[in-house]
Amino acid sequence: MTSQFVLTLSCPDRLGIVYAVSGFLTRRNANIEDSQQFSEHGSGRFFMRVEFTSDGARDEMAVGFAEVAREFDMDWQLHDRAVKRRVLIMASKQGHCLNDLLYRFRIGALHGEAAAVVSNHPDWADLAASSGVPFHYLPVGPDGKAAQEQRLLDLIETERIDTVVLARYMQILSSDFCSKLPGKILNIHHSFLPSFKGAKPYHQAHARGVKLIGATCHYVTADLDEGPIIDQEVARVDHASGPDDLVAAGRDLESTCLARGLAAHLDDRILLNGSKTVVFR
Repeated sequence: MTSQFVLTLSCPDRLGIVYAVSGFLTRRNANIEDSQQFSEHGSGRFFMRVEFTSDGARDEMAVGFAEVAREFDMDWQLHDRAVKRRVLIMASKQGHCLNDLLYRFRIGALHGEAAAVVSNHPDWADLAASSGVPFHYLPVGPDGKAAQEQRLLDLIETERIDTVVLARYMQILSSDFCSKLPGKILNIHHSFLPSFKGAKPYHQAHARGVKLIGATCHYVTADLDEGPIIDQEVARVDHASGPDDLVAAGRDLESTCLARGLAAHLDDRILLNGSKTVVFR
């Protein structure tokens, strides 16, 4: 049977990369359906995403492509589109992003599977149940944050989670936890980073009299709100907008921005570039 694959790669820029990739796929009777590339002149690094169909098996093709990758010193991944990533969604007291993501998964708008919902509050158990998604209440108990994060890691392993999404999860993850899942944790921050990091960014924005508010989807690293930015969304406000108005307007921005960033991640359209990202549309 013909299968659909996505190949992503980055490497030092040099002559012959596209030729080598397309030649490899041609020799295996693969049909390229979409190809995008980007060369960053400042760093001298090359990025590429290729979507193709083939009768070959994923593992067999990966073994063959490894020879090409070694020649060009590539960081690369090959994904079978038939294999959907299992996503864990985490939320706290505010559920607008959680509700939006569950709906998008339910109608097939996101190329993945909502495998579980985790919260440090019990509020969203009924919402998860209505979407047929298991709910796990994991509060930070008297045994501390480290114990709670270990329970979370155990759940991630048991449920074979590929991607963790912080959908307004208002707990700071430890450096140790973040280091175990590099490039696999997405967060929505309710400001236009790098402005207004940390707590109550809408109140910070109001105090500065901004005329634009925003939301930022980014990968999570050990540095708070410093991870590589994936997507951003903005809306205009004015002098009459109070903090509560900014919070209300921000809900739609946050939901839209997070969904768009997660969609790009699940479609293998994001390549890490140090502290930045290359996002193919």
